[in-house]
Amino acid sequence: MPTLHAPAHDTGPARRRGRPAVVAAALAAVLLGTLGNVTAAPARAADQPAGAQPVAADCPPNLADKATCYTGQDANGAHYAMAVPHRWNGSLVVHAHGGPGLGDASDPARSTDDLERWAVMVDQGYAWAGSSYRRGGYGARMAAADTENVRRLFTDRFGRPGHTYLHGQSWGGNVAAKAAETYGRRPGAYDGVLLTNGVLGGGSRGYDYRVDLRVVYQYYCHNHPRPTEPQYPLWQGLRPGSTMTTAGLRARLQECTGYASDRADRTASQQRNLDDILAVTGIPERTLESHLRFATFTFRDIVTNRLDGRNPWSNRGVRYTGSHDDKALNAGVERFSADPTARRDLSWDSDLTGRVSVPVLTLHAIDDPTAFVEHEAAYRATLRGAGRDENLVQTFTSEHEHSSLSDSEYANSLSALDAWVRTGHRPSPRSIAAGCAAFDAAYGDGCFYDPGFHPAPYASRVRPRPGGLTWPAMTAAQERAWSRIEGIGIAP
Repeated sequence: MPTLHAPAHDTGPARRRGRPAVVAAALAAVLLGTLGNVTAAPARAADQPAGAQPVAADCPPNLADKATCYTGQDANGAHYAMAVPHRWNGSLVVHAHGGPGLGDASDPARSTDDLERWAVMVDQGYAWAGSSYRRGGYGARMAAADTENVRRLFTDRFGRPGHTYLHGQSWGGNVAAKAAETYGRRPGAYDGVLLTNGVLGGGSRGYDYRVDLRVVYQYYCHNHPRPTEPQYPLWQGLRPGSTMTTAGLRARLQECTGYASDRADRTASQQRNLDDILAVTGIPERTLESHLRFATFTFRDIVTNRLDGRNPWSNRGVRYTGSHDDKALNAGVERFSADPTARRDLSWDSDLTGRVSVPVLTLHAIDDPTAFVEHEAAYRATLRGAGRDENLVQTFTSEHEHSSLSDSEYANSLSALDAWVRTGHRPSPRSIAAGCAAFDAAYGDGCFYDPGFHPAPYASRVRPRPGGLTWPAMTAAQERAWSRIEGIGIAP
């Protein structure tokens, strides 16, 4: 599989250490094959369709009498769904879904399922469009390009909306934020962004707690892999070619920790293993299995399928604490350092620069057990570093789930973002919280805002790693070089 490489005219430390130059044409070819996959949306001329035109389709049951729905497949193979409400307010929400799923092909059901899940936005009068992405697996820039493509398809079919808003939840928050930075500076593309329970720390650091889980789990459990099985470095997540299933992984986790059993039914050894793993990693017990699944199968996708076997992860120098014997843990846990090129390329794909030129509103559950609320602190620091934090308003709720929030809050958030865009008046978390009651009268899901909450720094939740070259830290000249080769055309 082709691998991403630094541009030939890179003047950074790796070039000075003598890394061979790569010709721009070859680089352009490999960029289209792995993490990025951004061939269609940036290159399409205004009069060229981005794929087959949408065709009428059945709406989800909760929208059957409220909207006309459409489905289709774009030029890159990404399935998509759209809905235009019977009483359309003239504005559009473009949705970026989370995950990522790990299938090889675009899943046509994903976008229609998401339309049903966020029907509240159509119910509020907004048209809606969402892509299933051209394939499963990791690739934030690929997903951002497919998200931009579905916006263009909607505009080709229905004309330019009065306002267009990006929405992303979970990993889709990373995708939507990347799309806003990449395409949002083009006049008329996007007017505002709503990010809900977003993974906003970027790939180069946003999964470090799962790196820690992968090595800490193996230290205590010794069954992933077992001593009798082929060994591999844990940063791979899972060795290439392994036939392990999610059910098999759950069985190993149960064997070691008894996580699925009542406390009284666990052995003393299982309980101590579980206590140590949770205490050291800070991962909630109720999402331990899902985090380990990500640190297994999604890590394999990132390393094996997207980075050609190179390691983007590091835990060198990290001191683990909270166990019954920290000294033994730190002496025995597996250690590794990232390949600088892999870390750079993962950062290029998914890290955020903060250079967003439109209003961004975030909504995050304080007790989100999957995308910890400290991701919001990382995102604010990113925008502050770019001098764009005036474009950001963050709101927080006392909810406890990751995959969904109150419909009253989704409707309220979209209304607040729309008012900000239309009036230019930046709202406050308190004013947004005050506006929710009117929507709760219609939806009755509750309003759980905590206007006084401020998340702790990201490093307070996730142990920081030794430094490396990440995308926001690159010079402007380096970024423009990458952008020219990729074809995005970021302005100087």
